[in-house]
Amino acid sequence: QVQLVESGGGLVQAGGSLRLSCAASGRTFSKQAMGWFRQAPGKEREFVAAISWNGGSTYVAASVKGRFTISRDNAKNTVYLQMNSLKPEDTAVYYCASRWYQATMDPNDYAFWGQGTQVTVSS
Repeated sequence: QVQLVESGGGLVQAGGSLRLSCAASGRTFSKQAMGWFRQAPGKEREFVAAISWNGGSTYVAASVKGRFTISRDNAKNTVYLQMNSLKPEDTAVYYCASRWYQATMDPNDYAFWGQGTQVTVSS
């Protein structure tokens, strides 16, 4: 069982930045691929970014490419999402999730999920 806890969300003006963190419990983090997903009111959960277990592969959604960066620190059992040049359409609850080894963009592939952190971007 992996427990994930997100932090770092908040209210920011358009053009601003936030860094989300997701801390994982347990001894298997270094073998877990990590993903970030988001869900806005009335919309389906969508892929944002993912990173493989060793950081060797990363994937970023087209809608955030060039603005968001995913990274991980296996020594701290933490994955990060650096979000720059935020737009009002980035407003959503952001979730981190984990699965074994290889990262994918399909939320159905992820076994463990955090509770989410709200990001609100004002115009």
